[in-house]
Amino acid sequence: MKTDSLKAQLKRTLRRDLWFAIAPATLLIAVAFAVTFYFVKPAPPKTLVVALAPDEGGFGYTAKRYQKFLAQHGVTLELRPTKGSVSSVALLDVEDSGVDIAFAQSGTTGGKGQEVSEHVVSLGSLAYVPLWVFYRGERVEDVRDLSGKRIAVGPEESGTRALALTLLKANRADAEPTQLLPLDRDAAIDALKNGTVDAVFLVAPAESPRIQKLAAVKDVRLLSFSRAEAYTRRYPYLSRHVLPRGVFDFATDVPDHDVQLLAPNALLVARDTLHPALAYLLMRAASEVSGTAGILDKTGEFPAPLAAGFPLSSEAKRYYASGVPLLQRYLPFWAANLVDRLWVMLVPIIAVVVPLMRAVPAVFLWRVRSRIFRWYARLKEIEIQLEEDPDQELLQGMLKRLEEAEREVNRIAVPLAYQENLYFFREHLDIVRRRLTRRLTDAHEHKDKDVPLQVTA
Repeated sequence: MKTDSLKAQLKRTLRRDLWFAIAPATLLIAVAFAVTFYFVKPAPPKTLVVALAPDEGGFGYTAKRYQKFLAQHGVTLELRPTKGSVSSVALLDVEDSGVDIAFAQSGTTGGKGQEVSEHVVSLGSLAYVPLWVFYRGERVEDVRDLSGKRIAVGPEESGTRALALTLLKANRADAEPTQLLPLDRDAAIDALKNGTVDAVFLVAPAESPRIQKLAAVKDVRLLSFSRAEAYTRRYPYLSRHVLPRGVFDFATDVPDHDVQLLAPNALLVARDTLHPALAYLLMRAASEVSGTAGILDKTGEFPAPLAAGFPLSSEAKRYYASGVPLLQRYLPFWAANLVDRLWVMLVPIIAVVVPLMRAVPAVFLWRVRSRIFRWYARLKEIEIQLEEDPDQELLQGMLKRLEEAEREVNRIAVPLAYQENLYFFREHLDIVRRRLTRRLTDAHEHKDKDVPLQVTA
């Protein structure tokens, strides 16, 4: 029964010592992880919503290719049709619109007379999307020569209309008797062919079949901007390009002369709250979709950080400077994102957990030893008294105190792994006991010598 009692006491003491050593360490680790978790990036959403005008700039075709690329990485791209680039960008500026990104035309703002929103950033330019001005009648050299004509400039909120009005106003060719008609692409082309309008403004890729067919229509001319260089100086989001003679059709020589064009850029813009991992994934998609050569583009020319009227996002700056992030080069998107999110957890592991893992055993050992080591004060006290030449009575009292200390120490519950500390104390206690025993023996012998012999009669 006594043995069982000692075992139970040992278990209780062991649990108490472990709790004393582990509890503070656990609390510190929990606090460290809680603070670190505050800085862990949230997981990227699995669905993105893109705003675009399907009939503008070839954005409808581009968006479908993006859908296919993102689906391979577990991200769904939902399309939100709009009336044009102006309305697409405006949706990004509305917090609860649900739109994350947009395809738009460079130089487009969120609406009439509005400044570019500070919440909209550019992920880069995707292609040159030329401005095509087709007209009927005598050859003209510039937009200013269209003054007084019936001009289809595109529907309200379209990027085509915004650019057309910018150029017409710069040449003071938008005032009466000029008629500005808000026709969409197909209606404007039909009206030009029928002769109900004199000119149309269209923004579309050079590869567009509609553009190539319209350029071949008899009595329809394609405007060559004689002052193209001047426009690019005034409007940095425009670039000058030469459409070579015959590039549309060598057999019929369409066009029949070199044509100077002005081209805004097709842009990928986003809210500044877009998850960084998705921003990099979108730019990877842009490199795959927009990296091939075209009539006006060279291989690898896009995507590019060209002037667009919107600030370049921080992720885009790093992407164009250093390329794809290291993790996304060698890991699947989900794995790269997981590692990127959790690497900050290494901070508490290295700074807190590792030192505490070493400290906990040390604290536990200190707790076990402290119950034994405090009895060394009793031994030291007895040794000091031995140096004071005590008498026999004091020596007997000191020996009794040693025996009491030994009994108390024997009752201390010590795990087997730390029993050596208990045996060390017993060895030291025996050393002091032997000194006391020798002093008592010497005291007895000295007392016997001092007692006189009794002589009997």
